[in-house]
Amino acid sequence: MTMRAVVQRVTRAAVTVDGRAAGSITGYGLVVLVGVTHSDTEQVAAALARKTYQLRILPGEKSCADTGAPLLVISQFTLYADTRKGRRPTWLAAAPGPLAEPLVGSFVAALRALGAHVETGVFGAHMQVSLVNDGPVTLILEA
Repeated sequence: MTMRAVVQRVTRAAVTVDGRAAGSITGYGLVVLVGVTHSDTEQVAAALARKTYQLRILPGEKSCADTGAPLLVISQFTLYADTRKGRRPTWLAAAPGPLAEPLVGSFVAALRALGAHVETGVFGAHMQVSLVNDGPVTLILEA
């Protein structure tokens, strides 16, 4: 397994924690839900960031790199849910917080190093995410 991202093309998005705004974007951009597994590294995070930033899914087959469109990055361990048995998901494939948090940070830092405008949620917090998915366009990426 490797680092995962669910990428949604949006026209606006926001994340709140305890009723307070944590991050928001307006206009065309991407919401990126990021999951980390045990074997991920900073190099994997950087590769996934490049792939995300250069993904040509904005109008006119453009990318965030082409247009300067913003990204809203949300950590989401549930991307590694195992639902093959029973009705209760297991989370064994998700990296624990002490490993995952710095790697989500590395993903964000790599995007910013490429020139991206990045807003974020709050790692480990209970978040409310609202968005308008345009298209709809939703892709699953792995590094």
